[in-house]
Amino acid sequence: MSERSVSRRKQQKRWYTVLAPEEFDRAELGETPADESEKVLGRTIETTLGDLRNDASENNTKLTFKINEVASDTAYTEFVKHELTRDYLRSLVRRGSSKIAAYVTVLTADDYRVQIQPVALTTKSADASQEKAIRRTMIDLVEETASERTFADLVDSVVEGRLSSAIYNESKDIYPLRRVEVQKATLEAHPEEVAAEEEAAVDVDEEAAEADAE
Repeated sequence: MSERSVSRRKQQKRWYTVLAPEEFDRAELGETPADESEKVLGRTIETTLGDLRNDASENNTKLTFKINEVASDTAYTEFVKHELTRDYLRSLVRRGSSKIAAYVTVLTADDYRVQIQPVALTTKSADASQEKAIRRTMIDLVEETASERTFADLVDSVVEGRLSSAIYNESKDIYPLRRVEVQKATLEAHPEEVAAEEEAAVDVDEEAAEADAE
């Protein structure tokens, strides 16, 4: 390919302004180039909560967004992941204390499937029964919170720290806690994907039942 052809292709590329979802006030995430708008779809953008809010104290929270819509020269995104940095998580751990983690997959009120990973840190070392009770409380509260909220509301609860505060308040009487965080929240499936999986599962169950009957 000649230098002229390469130069022409570069000139044909457009720059698209990438915006965060509405629950993040459509904050500008940057720009991305493409010669066709369809090529922008599916691209992911990583940033920190600190960058979005111009607050360096929140740089320990990483956010990932995926472009799911393009209009004119603007690319719109959806939230796909919230994650605390490894350095921050390590800084929370103290010798002689317990780190209690849970992995909870939930459906929101509007049928988004999300995995949430809360973590509780105690002031001193907890015994096995206390750890089990705290983990159970975390799981129950995450499931209850998700079932009562839309995906956008659940993400807001995670990012703003309301979910971790609720877990702390529910668990602190089991054993003294120093801190509770949501170390990761990940979008796993959209409502249409969840519905398709459920339909496929029903079909499999029906086929199995018919086979058993023969």
